[in-house]
Parts: sequence; C-alpha cells; structure tokens
Amino acid sequence: MSSRTRTRGVKTAAGVHTVRIPRQRGRRGADPFVVVVPERPSLTREALAVVGGWLWRSRRALAPTALAVLALVVAGLLHVIAWWSGLLLAPTAAGPLVWLLVMQRRRPATGSVLAWRAGLAALTSSALAWLATAAGFGPLAGALELWWLLTLITAQSAWLIVRRTH
Repeated sequence: MSSRTRTRGVKTAAGVHTVRIPRQRGRRGADPFVVVVPERPSLTREALAVVGGWLWRSRRALAPTALAVLALVVAGLLHVIAWWSGLLLAPTAAGPLVWLLVMQRRRPATGSVLAWRAGLAALTSSALAWLATAAGFGPLAGALELWWLLTLITAQSAWLIVRRTH
C-alpha cells in the first residue's frame, strides 16, 4: 500500500482496518471516500458460532438437558438465598407417585403403557427429590452431582427414545 493511501494519526476501533482513497483530481472540495474493512473473525468465534448453530438446530432434542441445567442453577440459587426451601420442596417429590396411583385407578393400564407411566413417575419423583435435597444442602454436595448426572442421562435417553417412536 502506498503512503498516499495509508492514514496517519487517525484512531480507529480495535479490529477495524480503515483504508482511505485519496481525492480525485477533479474534486478538490469533496471529502475523501472511507472504506471500512472488518477484521476476519477469530477461530474461537467461528467455533462458537458452529457450536451455537448446532445447539440451536437441535434445541428440541436437548430439552431435558436444558431443564437439568436450569434445575442445577435454580437449586444453587435456592441454596444460597434460602436453604430452608428444600424443606418446602420435599413433599413435591411424592406428587408423581400420587399421579401414578390416580391414573391407574381412573384408566388402568398394563404392559408397556404401565411401564412408561411408572418410569415417568419414578424419574420425575427422583428429579424433584434431587431438587429438594440440592436446595437444602447445595447442588454439588456429596453424591448429589452424580445423582443429577444419572437423572440427566436417563431423562435425555428416554426423551430421545420417545421422540423417535412417535
């Protein structure tokens, strides 16, 4: 680049290159043209864009994972703000089991339907019991992180199976 086209002493934002085109001979009173060329994105930014695009395209398939991460954050906040909230959440763990009994009484099921109902009730009850315990003791206390991970893997696997068959 010649010295006539390079700018001297002009400050620009970080990551932006400015190229000035010198005045043309016939236009003495006109301002010069300014062409702003952005810098190429970094490899980290491109990798984050690829991962973000993949997460956005598969957002329905990853719904249980998003809920599990949300539950982890909520449990941590509840533990920090009000540890006694675990005592209030503890009775909710019995709710899915009550639902199973009511459903079996209203609409009796056998075979695979009963197995799915029982599995759903057990998984939901386990997740609510984890939330109550994590709110009381902290989400990473003892074996709670392993309990969270196993519940996440089970829920994600069941979600993918149900989505494939229906």
